[in-house]
Amino acid sequence: MKRNMARFLYLLSILGSVFVGLVVLSLLLWVLWRGISVLDLKLFFGNTSPLGAILGKVAVFHGIFPALIGTFWLVILSLLLAVAPGIGCGIYLSFYASPFQKWLLGAMVDILAGIPSVIMGLFGFLSILWLKNHFLPQANSCLLLAACCLALLVLPTLITTTKESLLSVPQDLMLNARALGIPKGAVLWYLLLPQARNGILSGAILALGRVAEDTAVVMFVGAVANAGLPNGLFGRFESLSFYIYYNSQNYQTQLELQNAMGASLVLLCLCGVLLLFGMVLKRISKRKFNVCKSQN
Repeated sequence: MKRNMARFLYLLSILGSVFVGLVVLSLLLWVLWRGISVLDLKLFFGNTSPLGAILGKVAVFHGIFPALIGTFWLVILSLLLAVAPGIGCGIYLSFYASPFQKWLLGAMVDILAGIPSVIMGLFGFLSILWLKNHFLPQANSCLLLAACCLALLVLPTLITTTKESLLSVPQDLMLNARALGIPKGAVLWYLLLPQARNGILSGAILALGRVAEDTAVVMFVGAVANAGLPNGLFGRFESLSFYIYYNSQNYQTQLELQNAMGASLVLLCLCGVLLLFGMVLKRISKRKFNVCKSQN
């Protein structure tokens, strides 16, 4: 009976893996098939000179170049806002918090992780209205507000991966270090964090993808069509996810729909490049750690 159950679970795991792989491959091939026909300079810059658009001398109104740049800055700014609090909270939960604090903070993180992105966007929009009515009459939706909302959205991922990465480090390492009289902070900095850095980087990579593809938040808090290149933290901006949504919902010609599919392909490529960059960072970090370990 146990042997049959083990075979059934083995077969189920294989079928599940094959199914997931086929679904992902089908989606990628479908987007590639629909979007590659319009993947040219006109998709990015429209009828504008590419050099003039890149230098910011000429506005682009019929291309995805402003949306691509807006997405890039949105990802960078969101991670700058989220990485330090996320990693810090994960360290506190795994290393310093009491059992009650772990339960309380863990429950808050779980609640934050369960909040839909559209609710987070609505929260940002209402925050702007509150600031406009009480403190800052000139307040408006902008790039900084969108980055703050997206940073809140990816905080649970960073917190959870940091906590689990630190907890996965063998406890004997910390106990032996503490027995030798090494301060707790030094144990964390010199022993635990180097061991857990790959897991922490994995959380940052997951956050990269979530920020780049989210649409609901940017719809409420700053992304508009034909906003041009971002002109500062407090200005309007374009994003690829909003461009795809707007053109697929309001297209007047088949070319506009094809442009949305082309933008989808560009967004997938952007996420792939960001993931590849994160994997390279993980590999470099692991290699440096192994070199330091062999020297010691």
